[in-house]
Amino acid sequence: MPSPRSSQIDLSITPYYHCMVRCVRRAFLCGDDHYSGQNYDHRKEWVRSRLRYLATVFSIDICAYAIMSNHMHIVLCVDQERAQAWSQEEVVARYTGLYPMLKARYQDADTEARELFVKEWRSRLCDISWMMRAINEFIARRANREDKVNGRFWEGRFKSQALVDEQGLLACMAYVDLNPVRAGMADSLDGSDFTSIQERLHDLAMKRATRSKRCAPSSLAPLADQESSGDSIRKIPVTLAGYVELLEWTGSALLSGEAADASPAPVLLSEQEICPDGWLDVLGNYQLSAASFLGSVEELEKLAEASGKRWVRGIGVARRLAS
Repeated sequence: MPSPRSSQIDLSITPYYHCMVRCVRRAFLCGDDHYSGQNYDHRKEWVRSRLRYLATVFSIDICAYAIMSNHMHIVLCVDQERAQAWSQEEVVARYTGLYPMLKARYQDADTEARELFVKEWRSRLCDISWMMRAINEFIARRANREDKVNGRFWEGRFKSQALVDEQGLLACMAYVDLNPVRAGMADSLDGSDFTSIQERLHDLAMKRATRSKRCAPSSLAPLADQESSGDSIRKIPVTLAGYVELLEWTGSALLSGEAADASPAPVLLSEQEICPDGWLDVLGNYQLSAASFLGSVEELEKLAEASGKRWVRGIGVARRLAS
């Protein structure tokens, strides 16, 4: 039986979460469907555009994403403090911009009812489940209109993983950004279409050409050496150069099948106390996706102890990364 969402997403543990949702029956409803002969690649742009829009509405930053042919991955960071700092007017503007039909209902309400609306909407604007609903429902309705059908587009509710520390966040972001490389759909980061790393690299190239300020793309959370071009305050604790080096080294090793000692391991791995062989094993063999929690052995053991459990699902991945 699936765990209740409240036990999967607990902001007192971490604000970082990896969410994944798959198309119904694993059909290629966002790519080249070999069964029907139809190509639906244009729907990937629907998803990306929707993500970019929602990043301007919710108090939730997008750290990484990968939009594949039959599923998508998103790494999110919830910022509750930012949502609490919004004025009542800003909360109403953001939420009714997303759901315009509620604007008249709010305007017709009395003062007490308006305060209740704002309280509820403020909570929803920093709720991962509501953000995923705003993505999935929008894409499903649009795809069904295009196909002139009714029914499910997504297989079910989204799956989520808690990323409890920097090690878990780094491993998950790399796993997500390297999806096209691992699937054999791309042989370079720049060629990894519909991924956050491609967007970061393209945005960096444009800024260098125009000598613009070093900022993160407006739809993505900034890295350690970038300024935010949106509402983001919290930075991802890794530089763009260090992250790109790690992805290129990992992608090259996965494509060639070479051992980790074939070339010097990136500095990031030693800084995070991650074993290069364990890193390639976890990212190459899809072990990471089976964990409910991602992080260091120490942090997961603390989490298990605090929750009165002997272990949490993900400790095996943590031990492999550290071995």
